[in-house]
Amino acid sequence: MSLYEKLVAREEKLALVGLGYVGMPIAVAFSKKVDVIGFDVNAHKIDLYKSGIDPTKEVGDEAIAACKVDFTSDETRIKEAKFIIVAVPTPVNADHTPDLTPVEGASHVVGRNLTKGAIVVYESTVYPGVTEDVCIPILEAESGLKCGVDFKIGYSPERINPGDKVHRLETITKIVSGMDAETLDEVAKTYELVVAAGVHRAATIKVAEAAKVIENSQRDINIAFMNELSIIFNKMGIDTKSVLEAAGTKWNFLKFYPGLVGGHCIGVDPYYLTYKAEELGYHSQIILSGRRINDDMGKYVAESLVKNLIKADLSIKNAKVAMLGFTFKENCPDTRNTRIIDIVNELKEYGITPVIADPAADADEAKREYGIEFVDISTIRDMDAVILAVAHDEFKDLSMADLDKLYKDVPNDKKVLLDIKGLLDRSAYEAAGYQYWRL
Repeated sequence: MSLYEKLVAREEKLALVGLGYVGMPIAVAFSKKVDVIGFDVNAHKIDLYKSGIDPTKEVGDEAIAACKVDFTSDETRIKEAKFIIVAVPTPVNADHTPDLTPVEGASHVVGRNLTKGAIVVYESTVYPGVTEDVCIPILEAESGLKCGVDFKIGYSPERINPGDKVHRLETITKIVSGMDAETLDEVAKTYELVVAAGVHRAATIKVAEAAKVIENSQRDINIAFMNELSIIFNKMGIDTKSVLEAAGTKWNFLKFYPGLVGGHCIGVDPYYLTYKAEELGYHSQIILSGRRINDDMGKYVAESLVKNLIKADLSIKNAKVAMLGFTFKENCPDTRNTRIIDIVNELKEYGITPVIADPAADADEAKREYGIEFVDISTIRDMDAVILAVAHDEFKDLSMADLDKLYKDVPNDKKVLLDIKGLLDRSAYEAAGYQYWRL
């Protein structure tokens, strides 16, 4: 009887290591088909899950309360599982080099609790070679077991898009790989239990690792091109959004838009690929060029705000500025690696400390990560400028009258409005006399 068959028969268990924005939806999905142990080192997070609370808002409180995941912060419970999925973040250090600490830490935990016959599948985004060159030695050292003999290894990169209710685990084709044909078959069949869109069997683990890291690198490069166009067109006095709408009428034009590139994937993954390339003696041209453009966009937005304050004949130092939105993307509570912080930090260089409202964000996380405390939008008054930074649903319905309440009681030409995501009708605000600007 194969491991897959034993999982389905509930003779063996599946363990999910890391219950964040990626791991938790995977655990919930599998719990509908097999017995699942959900492990995370964060005991507070485990308590929330046990109480039926979903702090990630990825599946919702109701789904958490109803699911059959056996949530725990006791790592020894992993010993009960034979199919182990590791879904922990892989961030970058301040110098943009890969920070493998989370995946290495998870490997030590799994290794200490690994049993013979197990399959360990990594989902974390890494550069090609990490699973086999970094993770396997840790698993072997901690467990005393031999990979390929006592346990097997696989890799299946996550493709979950936080905050996206359409492209979910079940609806996105899943890349799977294994160290040998038998492992690949077990991994593929197991994931097919929950992925309705089916799986793609990659030729090797390194191929699967490479596929994931280039997906987001490609997107990063395309957004960088849009950001560069935005800079050029703003200098020309041309509205970038209007240009893209016109160009988008051609069937093969790729519909990307300018913006701040944050989060745990698009703004991070390219550095994993270029790091490995540097190790092999190749210095990236296109990928790092795109990264430089995207990393500088927060500074560009801040400088554009200052220029518009000058146009409105307003004082720069201590200007009263409100920022609506702080998360790395719309309708998602996650503030980690948000590039909105770049705007905040750059404005401080000009003596401006913005007040920030974000009803969707994890306020505790923002306080812990950045020392930022949010205000309620209803308390914002007497502003010189407003930056509409994130396209949360709560902000999409703001009318001109709603926004006007945030400003000082002055003529509209003294009201600076930055619409980073292009949510508003530019012509209407310009006709009303606002100092309006967008990417």
